[in-house]
Amino acid sequence: RTVVVDATTVAMTHVHAAPGPWRGAPHPLGATSVRKTRGGDGKTHVEGVNFALHAPDAKSVKLVLYRTTQLLDQNHAKQTTRKGKTEGKKDDVAQVWELDPKVHRSGGIWHAMLPQDMVHDDLCYAYLVDGRERPVLDPYAQGVVSRTTYGKPAPGEECWPIAAGTMPSTTLRTKPKSNGLDIKNLTANIPTAEGQNDRVAKDFDWEGDLPPGHHPADLIVYETHVRGFTQDPSAHTEAPRGTFAALREKLPYLAALGINCLELMPVHEFNELEYYGPNPATGESRYNFWGYSTLSYYAPMARYAACSADGGESYDSGRGVSRELKELVKEAHRQGMEVLLDVVFNHTAEGNEMGPTLSFKGLDQRGFYMMAPMGEFYNYSGCGNTINVNHPMTRRFILDCLRHWVTEYHVDGFRFDLGAILTRSSDKWIEAEVYGANQGEGGAESLPSIALGTPLDIPPVLDLISNDGVLRSVKLIAEAWDCGGLYQVGSFPHFDAWAEWNGKFRDSARAFIKGTDATVGLFAGALCGSPELYEEGGRKPYHSVNFVTAHDGFSLHDLVSYNEKHNDANGEDNKDGDDHNMSWNCGVEGLPPEGVEEDVRLLRLRQMRNFLVALMVAQGVPMITMGDEYGHTKDGNNNTYCHDNALNWFLWDEMKGQQAGQVRFLQGLIKLRKRCSQLRLREFPNAEILHWYGRNADEPDWSETSRFVGFTLRGQNNHCLYVAFSPSHLPEFVTLPPSPGKPWKLVVDTARLPPFDFSGDDLVDVNKDFTDAGVRPYIVSGFYPMLPYSSIILETSE
Repeated sequence: RTVVVDATTVAMTHVHAAPGPWRGAPHPLGATSVRKTRGGDGKTHVEGVNFALHAPDAKSVKLVLYRTTQLLDQNHAKQTTRKGKTEGKKDDVAQVWELDPKVHRSGGIWHAMLPQDMVHDDLCYAYLVDGRERPVLDPYAQGVVSRTTYGKPAPGEECWPIAAGTMPSTTLRTKPKSNGLDIKNLTANIPTAEGQNDRVAKDFDWEGDLPPGHHPADLIVYETHVRGFTQDPSAHTEAPRGTFAALREKLPYLAALGINCLELMPVHEFNELEYYGPNPATGESRYNFWGYSTLSYYAPMARYAACSADGGESYDSGRGVSRELKELVKEAHRQGMEVLLDVVFNHTAEGNEMGPTLSFKGLDQRGFYMMAPMGEFYNYSGCGNTINVNHPMTRRFILDCLRHWVTEYHVDGFRFDLGAILTRSSDKWIEAEVYGANQGEGGAESLPSIALGTPLDIPPVLDLISNDGVLRSVKLIAEAWDCGGLYQVGSFPHFDAWAEWNGKFRDSARAFIKGTDATVGLFAGALCGSPELYEEGGRKPYHSVNFVTAHDGFSLHDLVSYNEKHNDANGEDNKDGDDHNMSWNCGVEGLPPEGVEEDVRLLRLRQMRNFLVALMVAQGVPMITMGDEYGHTKDGNNNTYCHDNALNWFLWDEMKGQQAGQVRFLQGLIKLRKRCSQLRLREFPNAEILHWYGRNADEPDWSETSRFVGFTLRGQNNHCLYVAFSPSHLPEFVTLPPSPGKPWKLVVDTARLPPFDFSGDDLVDVNKDFTDAGVRPYIVSGFYPMLPYSSIILETSE
């Protein structure tokens, strides 16, 4: 980061009694370059780098500077004792400075400034705290230097080598020619104290980038994994596979599909070797593939960068990783796609009280983690620890981090993993500490303390995020549950700003489409955007993010192919993963060696299309999971967190095989959704535009045994859609409602084989005529035949 200070502030940082670090400043936290404009030439000059670290309980702190190149070499050639003690080369450390608490401490912040002649661009940094032999990582480090090759341990099978933070560049770069001033780009064009000149420190040219700014109701979200999307050899990318650069090459495919919002699974620095070791079931190595175990929240995942694999000048001591991710975001914006990041502010990679000390534990573990009096860690995340999100310093850290990703990386929003944890109270949380002492006659003392982890009605961290000037304008999506039993779908404290992953949409859609009793009303409510969950609280349909599948759980193909999970390949005796999947195998479990009968295969294809129709005609925001467009299978495994293989890789050859099939079908549905404004309502539908129908047009069936729901939805210029779902095991002869002025025409019938399942503009005239000839007699007569487990969409002619 770059901080512009005036001469008075710089002079204050120069207080020192002997050669070594200057006193520095306690704010901002992290490592920041300090520069000012000197008199005479009027140009910006780098004064040095300021370091500030929150470690209130530390008795001693040493600032350690490593030579980046030598640290990388050390991590490829160091020895480790069985107790984990690191014995590195002596020459990997460039400088070690012991900070004097009388000079370099202000309250709980340790700080120092190194002048320009003591730093250079090949340095990275960490801290030694209270005599520990292993250095800890600065939570505010904006990049991490450790290993550069994905999945490869250091020698001796060391999976946790030293990790250091990247330093801000001290090199002044020439500012590219401006192509006009814009508000979003002001954060990239750093001004000096006296104005701007032609030489500023600027690592990246955003070229006037602006966010696409899609209304939430217009989003088509695609959940994807950076490595998984291009790691398979069939990706055929010029950039190294599994990287930000390779994903950037594939953006045209997503744009052609109709996607306008990428939701990236975690891209913050994590250790994919966290679970490393032989898988007893397969013999392959186990990995933390998904990445839900953050090591550094400010830093992009270094081993997702092509420059890390290259290891050349473009790596730039880790700063090249940041530039590569920014190129991905910039190109996504050029192609009309917003970028959302999946953030994990519920637990970290440090595990429970028996886990490693990597960063937060060595600095302020009782402030950052929820802990019992005897030192045990609370585990609402199911992953060993729980972040103390509503502690004053922790919520400040979270707010600073989110702002950083918006201003520095131009991301358009966030999805908060296990977001219900954001509502849990910190230790001995007292309302008056945050909101003042004006409640009750006794003031603050009359307010009872609240037990650690108690859900709060007005969580301070959510209040801060929701009302922040920078964050209020981006998309905020909560996974409104956690692993401690807290389920807040529909009741998450939203401050009129938060959307939610609607798990109840998933459950009602799965239940109804497979033919479960007593679910027709739930499914109808889900199609309307779940007003029973969101309307009373003042939210809108687009606050419901609708999904049928996600990265965890069955893929769409497996949802219609397996009744039970088959997680044996995880090496945990099939004990992991959810047992409640609400799936149906259509009569045969999985994919037997001899294959399945054609009727089962066709039924599975229909069911996958039925789910896609439900996603695209429901009010709210549809989310598609990577690979579902071509029917990706994970062989019945609903918890593939540890596999870096074809279970989690997008298989481009299989996608190409479905370009005329399910891929085309989804593409057509997305085009229909974008064309029909009534599928993207800003308000919940009412009786003026929405009418319900049954098998007989005027007789909707809301009984417990109902296997049919149909509705019409009016849009602009009296354009009307008729949608019907029939998850019955029997064929139906449906009475169509009267069309409003213009005759009905068939758009979708999931029972028809491709390409006749979707009547799109890409059909040649002879195929259109063939389709029309097959259905026109029925439609003119006011009826339509529906096969078992099928859905249809009709619309009035333009």
